[in-house]
Amino acid sequence: MTDWTALIRDVPDYPKPGILFKDITPLLADHGAFTRVVGELGDGLEFDKVVGIEARGFILAAPVAYRSGAGFVPVRKKGKLPADTFEASYDLEYGSATIEVHADAFDPGDRVLIVDDVLATGGTARAAVELVRRTGAEVVAVSFLMELSFLSGRDRLPGLDVRTLLTV
Repeated sequence: MTDWTALIRDVPDYPKPGILFKDITPLLADHGAFTRVVGELGDGLEFDKVVGIEARGFILAAPVAYRSGAGFVPVRKKGKLPADTFEASYDLEYGSATIEVHADAFDPGDRVLIVDDVLATGGTARAAVELVRRTGAEVVAVSFLMELSFLSGRDRLPGLDVRTLLTV
């Protein structure tokens, strides 16, 4: 099987000059690589629900949930969910953002795996952890396709099982 890491394309100066963007679309287009990544994101863990963080986290989290026989729960940007929600805000480089989850998305005691494509500064993942915990559910792990280690996002997730398939 092809080394799936070779399918992550570097795109210089996107979305702005000086940024080296890690494009995962070639990996997603390769059935074997995509299947392997989906299997590895939840490997060895027991969970009832999988959270996918908008937007690319949905692409990875939904098949992890399906493969594992778990439910899928979207965590979305503020204002995108139709029913009662919990919300959590986090800081960005310039400003802040807010994410939400439906208030009834989890039952107390649910074991939850949070999945996203990239661990960068850790702010979004930390906010997602806060949302899950506010519902009475338990975060069993936070799993990422790749980690940008120079941004130290892992440091913002103390006491959690943080898993990454590729560290750059």
